Amino acid sequence: MGAFVAAMKSDRLFAPLLLSVMGLRPAEVCGLRWSDIDLAAATLGIANTRTVMGNRTVVEKDTKSMAGERVLPIPSLVREALKTFRATQAVDRLAAGEGYEGGGYVLVDELGCALNGRQLRARAYKIMDANGLRRVRLYDARASCLTYFANNGVPDHLLAGGPDTRT
Repeated sequence: MGAFVAAMKSDRLFAPLLLSVMGLRPAEVCGLRWSDIDLAAATLGIANTRTVMGNRTVVEKDTKSMAGERVLPIPSLVREALKTFRATQAVDRLAAGEGYEGGGYVLVDELGCALNGRQLRARAYKIMDANGLRRVRLYDARASCLTYFANNGVPDHLLAGGPDTRT
C-alpha cells in the first residue's frame, strides 16, 4: 500500500485515488461531490454512486442500502490531497473558461467532466505498471488501507469502523 501511495503522489488524481484505497468503492468515489465533503471537519458523506453500464450508460443512484449512507473521517493525508485537488480544479476551471463542465464531482478531468470507475481503475493500473507494482484491484485495496493509515499516524479511534462500516 505504501509503495502505491508513494507512486501515485505526483498523479493529478492523487486525492480520488487515495479515496479509493481508504475504503470507498470505486462507484462511491465517482459519485462523490464536493458538497459531500467537509474539509474543516475532516469528514465526507457517502450518499451517491456513479457506475457505467455496458461501457456507455452512466447510472447515478443512491447507495445500495441505508447502511451504505455513512459519514467517514478523512485522515490528514487525504484531507491535504483533497485541498490540493480542489485548488487544482479551480485553476483548471479558470484555464478552461466556458469549456469547463463543472458538475460538482470530485473525480473529474481537466475540463470538469466526471470520470467513471473504469477510468479510475485504468489510471490506478497505469501507475502500478509504470512503477513495477503488482496490480491490485482498487476494490481489494480497501482492506489494506487500515494497516497503511495505522502505520502513518491515523489515530485508532478513526480506524475503528474499518474500511467498510456496513454489515
